[in-house]
Amino acid sequence: MPHPRLVAFDLDDTLAPSKSPIDPRIGDLLVALAERVEVAIISGGQLAQFTSQVVDRLPDVPADALAHFHLLPTCGTQYYRLTPDGIQTVYAHSLTDDEKSRALAAVEEEARRLGYWESETWGDILEDRGSQITFSALGQRAPLDAKKAWDPTGKKKNTLRAAIAARIPDLEVRSGGSTSVDITHRGIDKAYGMRQLAEQTGIPLDDMLFVGDRLDPDGNDYPVLAMGVECHAVEGWEETADFLDTLIPTLPERAPEAA
Repeated sequence: MPHPRLVAFDLDDTLAPSKSPIDPRIGDLLVALAERVEVAIISGGQLAQFTSQVVDRLPDVPADALAHFHLLPTCGTQYYRLTPDGIQTVYAHSLTDDEKSRALAAVEEEARRLGYWESETWGDILEDRGSQITFSALGQRAPLDAKKAWDPTGKKKNTLRAAIAARIPDLEVRSGGSTSVDITHRGIDKAYGMRQLAEQTGIPLDDMLFVGDRLDPDGNDYPVLAMGVECHAVEGWEETADFLDTLIPTLPERAPEAA
């Protein structure tokens, strides 16, 4: 493709290990990228996760680059921009109380029925993220080794997702991270987040590039590939860093903004 005008990233296992802070190398590369194009992060995680994993770990960002960061937690049902004064809300579309209560009940009941409700966990299993309900089988703070061992093939997560979806057909139920299932309004996935980016920035989808680790048909990055956006698959943050080392020098520097 011609030079992308916007590069979007998945977060966990693309920019950083699951629920972990970015490496300083990634931080430097993201800032260098933002000095050339728009930089977006789209994930099922909530804003606090974006903040602790990425925003708080960035090196000093020049003011003229800061405004070119876009944060889309919960797959784009929330949209934030970075400013010198902090994180600015563009919008946040929350679930209703009724939708939340039905989602929480369906998740817990189906997880217990299938034998996936664990008694020993690291943090909360269920989380209300405002615009998304998230089930994390081992809790939000589970170590990577435990999460990888719980469902190495993804069968448990996909079985649970299907069972929950049958209970609440008016809501979207999809596989999230390695041990998680996310529930949002219908039609919400990372493709929705990419469309929101196009609407908010005015940049056509044809001028965007997405980088993610789950572009396989069962992966939560796949909707972006299916909608026709140019994608680059990685396995871990190190591959992302190597890709950016190659990509950034090919991108023209942004012209100075008029005073």
